[in-house]
Amino acid sequence: MSSTHHSSPSDDRSDDRSDDRSDDRSDDRSDDRSDDRSDDRSDDRSDDRSGGRSGGPAGDSSGGRSGTVERAFRAALYDTADATLDTGASLLAADRAADAELAGRGREFVAAAWRRGWQPADLVRFVRRELDDVHVGLVTELIRAQARDDRARGRRWAAQLAELSDDTPPAPATDRFTYATTVLELYRLLLRLPALEPLQESEPHRQSRPGSHSRMLTRIRALLAKAEATGFPQEAEALTAKAQELMARHSVDEALLDAQAPAPDAPGACRIGVEPPYEQAKAVLLNAVADANHCRAVWNEPFAFSTVVGFEADLEVVELLYTSLLVQAQSAMAKAEAAQRAGGRRRTKTFRQSFLAAYAHRIGTRLGEVTAAAETQVTEELLPVLASRSVAVTAATDRMFPKTVSTRLRGVTDEAGWTEGADAADRARMRSRPRLP
Repeated sequence: MSSTHHSSPSDDRSDDRSDDRSDDRSDDRSDDRSDDRSDDRSDDRSDDRSGGRSGGPAGDSSGGRSGTVERAFRAALYDTADATLDTGASLLAADRAADAELAGRGREFVAAAWRRGWQPADLVRFVRRELDDVHVGLVTELIRAQARDDRARGRRWAAQLAELSDDTPPAPATDRFTYATTVLELYRLLLRLPALEPLQESEPHRQSRPGSHSRMLTRIRALLAKAEATGFPQEAEALTAKAQELMARHSVDEALLDAQAPAPDAPGACRIGVEPPYEQAKAVLLNAVADANHCRAVWNEPFAFSTVVGFEADLEVVELLYTSLLVQAQSAMAKAEAAQRAGGRRRTKTFRQSFLAAYAHRIGTRLGEVTAAAETQVTEELLPVLASRSVAVTAATDRMFPKTVSTRLRGVTDEAGWTEGADAADRARMRSRPRLP
């Protein structure tokens, strides 16, 4: 039965993140050592409060914009009662001159989130989970507005900004009181964001062969797109196996180039959303993909993401493959459910959870076999390089998450679901193919 690892925050941290290192292991441990501490997000608010008060003195009674906004914040943000929210919204609704100041404070809350280690995709994902679509649209607007005055933050950050939905529906036409209530609800959430582990985006010290990296990713994307589109499970499995083989070979090529560089690259990290439903099984699947591609995955259940640590080229393929496998798993599960219903069996949540858990477990085994087969062609001179990179990734993960605990994957109790999931991942033989010229 698969299990996950939860990281336990170190003693000197004010927040409790309950990060989970997904670990696809077939042990039968029945102990559940994880703690659900997602309600500890109110710690460490000083940074956000100071950022939210820069518009004017707290005691301003002149009736200016800062005075109105500050009084509304004192009434609504630092007390979570509904009555105080209404009081703050009434103050803001009555003063149109406060609108610009209110928007500016929102941009400051977003900037404070960045200082706490959050990134655009993390923030949008969390707001979507905790609040409503109108709040998602509002935080998206604030992120875009703050980015115009922000410093450059790297390629991955820029990609997240570019992926913010351009077709976010406009906020519904509402009265000023309703709009002010929505704003204050969002700001309450932003105020209480805890600090996350800062992510270092890996900056290679050398360049790949001209065009080789982009060409390889293009080939991998094409294979995975075909796997997602085909209606034949065996073909999907074979295409996915081929994509993993290319990923493994690409990782070896990158390691060789790194060994020849004047200074070796360092591991980086990225966050990948792992969202309900069936998030535990999805975390196990992501961990399997990460392990097969020389990375480590650590799951943060309260905030619905996993942090993946590895070298940049490997991180890219982990994102690609995990996303594709999720699509394939959902398609296979839908077909399995249809077959079960045709046989007169009613499918349940436990069937789907068991299906995805078995799928993740078997996929992890198969991906590992493909990677191992591809690496049998590695020369003896390159073996120490691969070993040193593995050590570097493990060390970087341990620095970010010094304490972890494990928990057994819950809800895997449907035998039919487990069998169907394992079969879906195991229909085609995933074997290494001859090395391409």
